[in-house]
Amino acid sequence: MSPLTAGRLSGLLRRCAAVGALSPGAQLHAQALVAGRLPHATLETDLVLLYCRCGALPRARQVFEGMPSPSMHAYNVLLAASPPGEALALLARLLAAGLRPDRYAVPAALRACAELRDARVGTALHCFGVHLGLFPNVVVSGALLDMYAKAGMLDDAVRVFDEMPERDAAVWNCMVTGYARAGKATEALQLFRRAQTEAVHMARDLRAMPSVLNACGKEGELMKGREIHGRMVRCLAFDSDAAVGNALVDMYAKCGCLDAARAVFSGMKVRNVVSWSTLISCYGVHGMGEEALRIYEEMVSRGVKPNSITFTSVLTSCSHSGLVTDGRRIFESMSKAHGVEPTADHYTCMVDLLGRAGAIEEAVGFIRKMPMEPCASVWGALLSACAMHNNVDVGETAAYRLFELEEGNASNYVTLCGIYDAVGQSDCVAGLRSRMRELGMVKTPGCSWIDVKGRCYTFYQGSIPHYLRRQMVWVLKQLVDDMDISKSEDEHGDMYCELLGG
Repeated sequence: MSPLTAGRLSGLLRRCAAVGALSPGAQLHAQALVAGRLPHATLETDLVLLYCRCGALPRARQVFEGMPSPSMHAYNVLLAASPPGEALALLARLLAAGLRPDRYAVPAALRACAELRDARVGTALHCFGVHLGLFPNVVVSGALLDMYAKAGMLDDAVRVFDEMPERDAAVWNCMVTGYARAGKATEALQLFRRAQTEAVHMARDLRAMPSVLNACGKEGELMKGREIHGRMVRCLAFDSDAAVGNALVDMYAKCGCLDAARAVFSGMKVRNVVSWSTLISCYGVHGMGEEALRIYEEMVSRGVKPNSITFTSVLTSCSHSGLVTDGRRIFESMSKAHGVEPTADHYTCMVDLLGRAGAIEEAVGFIRKMPMEPCASVWGALLSACAMHNNVDVGETAAYRLFELEEGNASNYVTLCGIYDAVGQSDCVAGLRSRMRELGMVKTPGCSWIDVKGRCYTFYQGSIPHYLRRQMVWVLKQLVDDMDISKSEDEHGDMYCELLGG
């Protein structure tokens, strides 16, 4: 049998690359070597493509390094397949070789910048692309927009979006996700509505939905979340999409609608470990630890293997509900029964659980037994427990560790001041506040907010005018009069008197 020609080998290698057939492709590679067809620019580029498509990146690099003068196509193939850091190094090599990046190389390099959150190199590529006239191309512009959005430069992302002559579904999704990631739920939803009418094939495209629903949950935008849910139901677009279902469960839970969250979960055709973990967390953060534990037990009984996030959700649920014995049992079972090694997050949950229950010394012993160096979250949980139970000695230890780990965090100083104040150590309070002034620390005030007819109203302590306070007290009195207060009459009466006194 006569050896295959270079043209025939090239065609076969491309067919193998298209279907991910690594073994037949490697055999063709061997035939090319035996037949003396290599080096050959086209065949070597096809081999790079084959190995990249099949996930054999080391082999692809080996072929590429053996090429006397890699073609632009070979560079583009390897750029698209390489990890971010290696992709940017390859781009530098491409430029050093005197080649000019094209509409395939620039998007690959921009995606690498997006993953690395490297806006400096990304901005340089933007300038380079403008010079080369590449940005009318929707793929290049979309990659640039994604880079700016992921780097937190949302204004630049919006500018790129507005200047694009045409936009595909991927670009719309990227911009919606960028707004959602930045916590701008209103803008994300407005753009999503635009996309439904202006973009092609967007009605059933769900890629941006988890991000938008997450933003709605964080901002407490229940009505907007419901609107998105309604659109998806009308389009029959999420029945089998676990990611969207999980995001809906999380959104409803964060907005306080546990029944709706449970209904979405029950109606999901496809559930994964994230689905179960999300539902467990929903009940846990609302103080329904026993129900969260019941769901966890049901999950395990159905053969779903819990992961690290699941255990964080379960332990947090136990902490919020004071289920110390159950928390200890779950923590012990992690490595023994499920093969999941506890991380710093799990130790933080246990310290929080023990601390809330008043077992401060046990929490300290737990920290001492940690296999890793205690991080700020662990000491923060211990400090909060000491503030709850007015434990000065341990509170000082935790606070001074936090002063080292989080030098600019004023909250740690304020918490320790609160402990000193609670036990009457006014000299220590004055000394700590003096130290805060020396360091230029100012505590960011906490606030509450409510959305009324699309407008957000924010309230800070002491910021409510006297005339509004009188109106609020009057409304509260009407509510108290209308409520059945047979079991909590004294509690509501005390609260009302306190408001009147304030």
